[in-house]
Amino acid sequence: MKSEIPPAAVSTGPAAPAELVAPPPRSPLYPPSRVKLSSSHRGARLARLLAGQQLEEWGIPRTGSVSAVVVAIVAELAANAVTHGRTPGRDFELRLTLTCAAVRVEVIDTRPDRFPRAPGVSAPPPPDSTHGRGLLLVAAYADRWGWALRDARTKTVWAEVDAEAGTV
Repeated sequence: MKSEIPPAAVSTGPAAPAELVAPPPRSPLYPPSRVKLSSSHRGARLARLLAGQQLEEWGIPRTGSVSAVVVAIVAELAANAVTHGRTPGRDFELRLTLTCAAVRVEVIDTRPDRFPRAPGVSAPPPPDSTHGRGLLLVAAYADRWGWALRDARTKTVWAEVDAEAGTV
């Protein structure tokens, strides 16, 4: 019987293929940070603020470029979870993992039927549009990003930002 669930996708840049296997996880330096947030604009804002705080607790200064990039990615992925991955009455989850080489961001939402499209797969939004550029930003900022189905009710959109020398 053929599976109805497509394979996980990974993107390493704007022109990357949309259907690749995610890289294997690296060993974390600390236990991953996990928090469930309401699928609302307030929850998305809180995700961004908590990400900056968690990075600072891990020794990555808020004023550094790694922190700025990770917080921007969290903001975009959380906004997408609230806008496109929302199921009424169900929360989304933010996970952050720090390894010796990278910071990994995972946003788990409750719409496994709605997959993100890798930049370059669909037409860019019109210049006067106020939305439609979030994954373009994620692809530009992240060193790797993609998505994976977790189960029949959730999917994970993830991104990794390589750590600079001396940040971890």
